[in-house]
Amino acid sequence: MNRLDKSIITGLFLSQHDQNALIDLGFKTFQESFNVLGYSLGTKPASIKNYRDEFDSLFPNNRKGWHKRPIRSYCKVYFDQYSNLNFEEFSSLVKSFLIENYEIEKFLKKIERKDFSETVAKRLFTGKAAEEYFKSEYKKIQIFSPLELTDTTNMGCGFDFKLSLETNFYCIEVKGLNELKGSILLTEKEFYMAQNMKENYCLFIVKNFKEKPQHDIVFDPLNSRLAFKEIKSEIIQTNFRATI
Repeated sequence: MNRLDKSIITGLFLSQHDQNALIDLGFKTFQESFNVLGYSLGTKPASIKNYRDEFDSLFPNNRKGWHKRPIRSYCKVYFDQYSNLNFEEFSSLVKSFLIENYEIEKFLKKIERKDFSETVAKRLFTGKAAEEYFKSEYKKIQIFSPLELTDTTNMGCGFDFKLSLETNFYCIEVKGLNELKGSILLTEKEFYMAQNMKENYCLFIVKNFKEKPQHDIVFDPLNSRLAFKEIKSEIIQTNFRATI
């Protein structure tokens, strides 16, 4: 599916299942859902709202939607194809747009009893939304605008993106917050990279998805206004050995 397909289907899910859809995805308000889902899908939050409103006249709710005109024919195609899905099927479809390898994650949840609650899922949504927000906004930031973007999110290198041009570069770690304030966590690798890269390591913090997203930029975060405290946790791992 392309971005348009996913946006329309997500709008249909929000319209058809209303508050149940919000609860299932971990959101408290529709505005929060528009912001997080919009950026996660690489589109505008207003587009998700418009697609929800497009379908509102077809379902019982307190919103008027686009009640003054018939539903657009191309949207009716999605209604005919997806509105008969049961809630669990529809929810899984939408989550698969937002969470990488979602079907594998669901499988692991059943086998390993892995924590994959609405809270965990929402944190993944917010992280994805923050990354997409950065990709849509970094060119508007003067210090970043001449630089070329390399996506390193799947490389496990301690930062999400590299911006570079010849010898000039920045390693960007993106963090997302639903509120204006909150706590962020650096992994051991992220901390190590920040420690070594210093002013070339940058935290790009996207906050306030609850209302209207905005961002803070923190260069050399370990020597900034942020005070990081070490948190240690022990993990006991069990292995099984066989002789061949």
